[in-house]
Amino acid sequence: ASTTPKYKPMRSLSIGVTGGIGSGKSTVCRVFQVLGLPVYDADSRAKWLMNHDSTLRGQVLAAFGTESYLADGSLNRIYLAGRVFNDESETRKLNDLVHPRVGEDYQHWRESHPNAPYTVREAALLFEVGAIRDLDAVIVVSAPRALRIRRVLQRDRHRTEADIAAIMSRQMPEEEKIRLADHLVRNDEAHLIIPQIVSLDAMFKKQSEKAF
Repeated sequence: ASTTPKYKPMRSLSIGVTGGIGSGKSTVCRVFQVLGLPVYDADSRAKWLMNHDSTLRGQVLAAFGTESYLADGSLNRIYLAGRVFNDESETRKLNDLVHPRVGEDYQHWRESHPNAPYTVREAALLFEVGAIRDLDAVIVVSAPRALRIRRVLQRDRHRTEADIAAIMSRQMPEEEKIRLADHLVRNDEAHLIIPQIVSLDAMFKKQSEKAF
């Protein structure tokens, strides 16, 4: 994969981190945070916005009905998950509502970190929803399928191996993500991840200095 950013920076470099379920992208992003970089967790912000953004709430209600929210006003995640889990058209409908709003939220967040040499956007879906348009480079976190399944089983006690396999089947294949990526972090228990991230951090900081 190319080591040259594809897109012209805005105020500071914007780096995406993605990977399939269980790959360890959150672990990688915690290392970036320890190194002092701001990290935007797109998946967590999407959930927050669906609960608190009045425009998005209205859109979800219009598209998925009053059952989308519980009596206390919070998102009915079980109901929505049931609607979209095995229905690509319903998944696409929800993504078309949520991801543009997340993109706007991300741009506002970036503006709150003008002095960072670069910012990091963590998201399960970057290539799939066209979010790479707002990024200078994308890191894909990679791990073998069996290891990813084991990690998720340990983390999410309510999931079965069949559940995880179903989620993986709907995600972009890891090989395709790697092909599209600018950089790869191997989180496979055979390679140390911290030296990989420290090396990327130094490179991004150098690129940031040249850009500005």
